[in-house]
Amino acid sequence: MTSTSLPDSLIATLPGSSYTDPAVFAQEQERIFETMWFCVARAPELAKPGAFRTVDVGRESILVTRSRDGSVRAYFNVCRHRGARLRTEESGEVKRAFQCPYHAWTYGLDGKLVAAPNLTKMPDVGRTEYGLAPVATREWLGYVWVCLAENPPSFEEEVVGEVVGRLGDVESIEHYDIAGLSVGKRIVYDVRANWKLIIENFMECYHCATIHPELTEVLPEFADGYAAQYYVGHGAEFGADIQGFTVDGSEGLDRIPGVAEDQDRRYYAITVKPQVFINLVPDHVIFHRMYPVAVDRTIVECDWLYLPHVVDSGKDVSRSVELFDRVNRQDFEACERTQPAMGSRMYAKGGVLVPSEHHIGVFHDWVSERLGAPQG
Repeated sequence: MTSTSLPDSLIATLPGSSYTDPAVFAQEQERIFETMWFCVARAPELAKPGAFRTVDVGRESILVTRSRDGSVRAYFNVCRHRGARLRTEESGEVKRAFQCPYHAWTYGLDGKLVAAPNLTKMPDVGRTEYGLAPVATREWLGYVWVCLAENPPSFEEEVVGEVVGRLGDVESIEHYDIAGLSVGKRIVYDVRANWKLIIENFMECYHCATIHPELTEVLPEFADGYAAQYYVGHGAEFGADIQGFTVDGSEGLDRIPGVAEDQDRRYYAITVKPQVFINLVPDHVIFHRMYPVAVDRTIVECDWLYLPHVVDSGKDVSRSVELFDRVNRQDFEACERTQPAMGSRMYAKGGVLVPSEHHIGVFHDWVSERLGAPQG
């Protein structure tokens, strides 16, 4: 990454074409999103057998559902007969099976082919062999993760390992009981920027003093430009006069019981590559999932998670939601301001990273290594 022509304080970024070239994005779809563990849904939203969600992972449409045995299943959203998509809506529920609307091939929640016109006259058609093509699944932190790779990498190393690398151990995130929390608010953002710009922005706080006045009021150390992710195990401390992680610093909601004393009044940010951000504060968790849809467009789905009784009682969560909603909009506006310049001749060789951003260079190296690796 380091150029001999740069001062020691600066290291080079990826070239502009990494953010604008559709061929690069196609490689990222193939070698990153389609080979790694990818977070697709909040598990409680698939509580009943037959509840489903469709989601694009890389270049593929994936159908995620709850089977009758209680397990989460995922399949390629492709009929094995002539390739029609089984479901085109984002979410829904079926009673017993998925039926293709083209020729009525019908699949059980376990993926097996259970019916088709004249199927009894074709005894050589295997119900499993011609069932839906399965996708590896895991549930963790109350979310469903899928991996399209034929031989998925270790979930513990690739996903849990990212959290351990940031916090120092897995117990630190378990204190927040994220699976036991409830969604108090969900906002979906349509960001006209490359997914890597969003990750790079989330990883650093060199910009915080410039564009995040509300956040730096709550977390004063962020005004110095060093993000919480820069140090293993470090959480940014609330300001002395700040009562809660809210837009005006006023008192938050009921604290999550498991949060340790040394985690109280602190904010932790975690990046789980390639598309999840986790933000931990004492009374709630903010969970981002990115869905890269084009080289210059990314959908970001953001959940604000609270203790169930907070949500069920209808308590006002707007002040805590507003803080990070503002942060999100400020960040995404910055990314959208940056995206057009990625195609400029002035950025053909990229830009530079200052010392407080040098850890982004590790992310750039990771991207380059993934694109140079064979398909999983």
